[in-house]
Amino acid sequence: MWKIKLDDSQNQDHDPATTSEPISTEEEQRILFGRKDEKTEKMLQLKLSIHRNLLDRLNLALLDQAPIEQIKSQIAAMLPELLADFDEPLNREERDQLVQELVDELMGLGPLEPLLADDTITDILVNGAETVFVEKRGQLERVATRFQDEKHLMRVIQKIVSAVGRRVDESSPFVDARLADGSRVNAIVAPLALDGSLLSIRKFAKKPISIAKMIDLGSVPEQMAPVLEAIVRSRRNVLISGGTGSGKTTLLNAMSSYIDEGERIVTIEDSAELQLQQTHVARLETRPANIEGRGEVTQRDLVKNALRMRPDRIIVGEVRAGEAFDMLQAMNTGHDGSMTTVHANTPRDALSRVEQMIGMSGIDITSKSSRAQIASAINVVVQVGRLSDGRRKIKSLSELTGMEGETITMQEIFRFKMTGRGEDGSVLGHFEATGIRPKFLADAEAHGIHLSADLFRPDMKIG
Repeated sequence: MWKIKLDDSQNQDHDPATTSEPISTEEEQRILFGRKDEKTEKMLQLKLSIHRNLLDRLNLALLDQAPIEQIKSQIAAMLPELLADFDEPLNREERDQLVQELVDELMGLGPLEPLLADDTITDILVNGAETVFVEKRGQLERVATRFQDEKHLMRVIQKIVSAVGRRVDESSPFVDARLADGSRVNAIVAPLALDGSLLSIRKFAKKPISIAKMIDLGSVPEQMAPVLEAIVRSRRNVLISGGTGSGKTTLLNAMSSYIDEGERIVTIEDSAELQLQQTHVARLETRPANIEGRGEVTQRDLVKNALRMRPDRIIVGEVRAGEAFDMLQAMNTGHDGSMTTVHANTPRDALSRVEQMIGMSGIDITSKSSRAQIASAINVVVQVGRLSDGRRKIKSLSELTGMEGETITMQEIFRFKMTGRGEDGSVLGHFEATGIRPKFLADAEAHGIHLSADLFRPDMKIG
C-alpha cells in the first residue's frame, strides 16, 4: 500500500492556492461583484496557509503513485496538526470540504474540479483569476468560483497543457489542449490577454449523446432519425454546418453511430473530442510547432496521410483551411460516407466557406472548378443551431443536386420553422418537410433501406 511520506526538510516556497467553497447566496453576491467580507477572506487565507504548509511537508514525488482515497485519508489525519497554529474552529463538514479542496489542488485542477464534476455544466469560461462563467442548459451564468491570483490560474493552465505535451507562455501565448476525459481546452495568456489569462473548457460528455437522446431533448424529430440513418448507411458524404456551440460535433458523434462495425474509420482532429463507438477506428491529432518553430503537423498533412491508411470513411472534426480541398478529393475518390463539420450560418454559406478554404490550399483552380468539386463530393448539408432559449436543434437538412452554370444547386428536404415564444421565453416551432423527395432515396433503396413516402409530404409537421 502506498504511503505519503512527510519530509520536514523541504522548505521550498510554493505558490498559494485555493478552491471554491460552498457559500450562501448573500456571500456569493458579494464575491461575484468584488465585495468580500471579513469571514470569507479569513477562511481563504486559512486555506492558503494550510495548503502552503502541506506542500512543505509532503513528499510530492509519491503523489502521482498513491490512490486518491489514501491521499485524502492522510491529509485528513494531518489536518489537526496543520490547524494547530490557527485560531479558527471548523466543524466536520468544513473539515471534509477543506480536505477535498486540498486534494483538488494537489491532484486535480483546483477551483475547476467542482465545475468539471457537475454534469449540468457544458462550458467553463475563466476570464482572469476572479471571474468565472459557466453554461448550464444553454445559458451563461456567473459563479462564485475564483482563483487566488493570476499566478494560481497560470499554474492550473500549465498543468493542463503540459499533460498533452504542449506549452503556453509569452512566446506562445495561446494553445489548444484537452483534459484527460477529452474535454476541449483553449487558453490565451499575456501579452495577448489584457485583463488576466483566459481559459475556455468545452466539457466532454461522459456518455456520448445518441440520436435517441437528441430526440428526447427535442434536437431531432423522431421522424427524421430514419432519414439520418439512411444518409449514413447509404454512404452519402455529409457536411454539418453551424455556429460555435451549436452542437456540430455532438450531431457528428450521434450520426457516426450508424456506421457499420465492419468499416475502417480514420478520424482527424485538432483536439481529439470525437467519441466513435466502433471498434475499428484510427484516431489522428494535429501537432503544433515546437519552440524552434519546427515539427508542426497540420490537418492537411493528416488528411493526405489518411488516404494511405486504407480508410473506408474519413471523418474530419472540422475543416478550417486548405485541408478542405484534400477532404473533397477523398470524398470523390472512393471514400464515400465521409463526414466533417464547418462553421457557417446557413447551408449556402457553408458551401461558400468550403470554396474559400479551397483557395487557401494554394492550388490554382477556378471558382467554377471549385464548385464542381464541392457539388460532386458533398451530398448532404445538415444545418444545426442554438436557439435564443439555449436549446440546440437541427434547423435544416438539404441535398446538393449538381450544378447549373456556375451555381451549385441545392434543395431543402426538412426545416425547423419558428412560430413564436412561450410565456417562459422558450422558442416555439415545429419541423416540417418541404415536399421534395431527395435523390439519395435511390441509394438508400440500393442499400436495403426503405423510407416511407409520407415522411416527405409537403408542409407535413413532424416532431
